[in-house]
Amino acid sequence: MQDAVETRYEHIVLRQDTVASIAGTNTKVVELIVEIRAYGWSPEELHFQHPYLTLGQIHSALAYYWDHRDEIDQDLERRLQHVDHMQRAAGPTPLERRLKAKGLI
Repeated sequence: MQDAVETRYEHIVLRQDTVASIAGTNTKVVELIVEIRAYGWSPEELHFQHPYLTLGQIHSALAYYWDHRDEIDQDLERRLQHVDHMQRAAGPTPLERRLKAKGLI
């Protein structure tokens, strides 16, 4: 990965956009955190789901998260608010409109 800055975490780099990622991959630390929150996955399950990552890389990403938790949590919240805003601005989907027209929702 070019234009990445190494961190004090063995497997973690900061990309040019300051997003913490696992070195040599396109996987962002925040992606693993979202999966842990959504599915309750353990580091071993993350490894099973992402066999291209080593347990060392996963644990390094988790260590980075815990040391930068407030910053990453705030970024996640900002992103979720943006998604909510975009969904409201887009209005109902064609499927939602058809279901409402049939009185099914």
